Amino acid sequence: MRQYLKDWIKGLVQKFDFDGIRIDTIPEVKGEFWREYGEASGVFQMGECFNGDPAYVGPYQQYLTALFNYPMYYTIGDVFGSGKDMSKIKNRYDAEAYHFNDIDALGVFVDNHDNARFLHNHGGKNKQLAAATVFSLTTRGIPFVYYGTEQYYGGGNDPANRESLWNDMNTQSDLYQIISKVNAQRKHSQIWDQEWVQRYSNSNFYAFSRGKFLVALTNSNNTQHFKVTYHPFSEGEEVCNIFYPTTDCQTVSGGVDVYLSNGESKIYVPKSELASHSSLSSAAEEYLQ
Repeated sequence: MRQYLKDWIKGLVQKFDFDGIRIDTIPEVKGEFWREYGEASGVFQMGECFNGDPAYVGPYQQYLTALFNYPMYYTIGDVFGSGKDMSKIKNRYDAEAYHFNDIDALGVFVDNHDNARFLHNHGGKNKQLAAATVFSLTTRGIPFVYYGTEQYYGGGNDPANRESLWNDMNTQSDLYQIISKVNAQRKHSQIWDQEWVQRYSNSNFYAFSRGKFLVALTNSNNTQHFKVTYHPFSEGEEVCNIFYPTTDCQTVSGGVDVYLSNGESKIYVPKSELASHSSLSSAAEEYLQ
């Protein structure tokens, strides 16, 4: 049976030219087999271990390339959904460092098909869902966005969290546009090659950088102002918020002045490094038509 499964996944990857595979419920089978299975596939593996304890999930990375970061999933819910101290993000990473071989390979997500959606657990917190999504797209790891998050779906436990998208696909949704803009800048700045550095943290404000890519987030709807003096930019450098690149720019002087209102998120990059943004690829437009 072991050989049959390894031959099967090898043939499947070769036939369809997959770049990677997702492996469900990995604790149900001994880890040694998953090492053999992954080697047979010859591609990247993302394993699912539905557990919030890094001491339980982490050791499985001895056998697989990566796992979904379920411990961080629960921290995201606590910080952005329940309004708990945002320092819990760094605390989570510090705890994971002891148990995972490679935090930067882990899958980061806010919603998925196995759990009630963020807005089911934290009803009405649309701004916090947007902030959590921006965090998942820009922090350490590989981002995964579950369909419908961009439409503010709030379904409960499976199958209520598998809503039909066909009648609701709105590419002008503000969260759809936020995701599109972040993805464009993420790709342009190639942040996956840049070190993740915490820049500022308190109970309701959090900032980190990936190279010259500064992310500022909040879990509160209150108007806030922070001067981030520990930042990745040069003194005198002009930086712009990617969401309002023509109206929200500043020259760095002693730090980056960050104003957040009504739960918004901001990402600052050098003005010279702003990515061009197209909300849909031509292939996506053709499909939707």
